[in-house]
Amino acid sequence: MAKMTRRGFMAATMATGAMRFVPAGVGIVAKAAQGRWITKLVYDKGLGMMRAVERFVP
Repeated sequence: MAKMTRRGFMAATMATGAMRFVPAGVGIVAKAAQGRWITKLVYDKGLGMMRAVERFVP
């Protein structure tokens, strides 16, 4: 199991947050479909902590 440092966790969190503004492949569909973003907290066993998971629902 990889050791997750505070700096690595913050970098991963910032990258995930940036993807909300520039979603790969979903940006054009999201604007056309007028759906909504669903954010859930899930427990990641690999990290040993909670993390946010976002998905687009048309």
